[in-house]
Amino acid sequence: MVNPHVLNLWGTCAKFGMRVTLGLPAGGISSTLKAMHQIVFNEISASEVSAIPTLEQLELISGFKVDQAFLDGEKEDPSFGVVERDGKKIFRYRSKDYRIYFTMEGGAVVVQRVLHADSLKDFLFRSGMGSGSEDQKLGNSRSFWKLIEAGEQARRQ
Repeated sequence: MVNPHVLNLWGTCAKFGMRVTLGLPAGGISSTLKAMHQIVFNEISASEVSAIPTLEQLELISGFKVDQAFLDGEKEDPSFGVVERDGKKIFRYRSKDYRIYFTMEGGAVVVQRVLHADSLKDFLFRSGMGSGSEDQKLGNSRSFWKLIEAGEQARRQ
């Protein structure tokens, strides 16, 4: 049975301005406990996660397995991507209807934004972007980088 206090974690933390961090093994929960990445949400990304229905939050976060081999460019994973522009890099995790955009800072996974895929598709359509992958289109969009910068400048919880 799932503890109802755990189910309401995101909403409670965002509501009361609490620090939202999770420690997960670098290769996900099922990997050995060799390397750990702390997951840190800023106030914007915490609010975005808290707006997601509770069971979907759990599914999203449980699937968010940051693999060091991917970060180092040694492994490809269709759930992950990299958005780059002017030497700046942000990672993307794709899970069904959501995208988590994050950076790595001192061994911590810093979640900058959590966006619903439909809002992302609308953004891409409205921005009039041409052909290419979703990550390539976003990398070339000033509006996307402004959205990410707002997350980076948000107070971390």
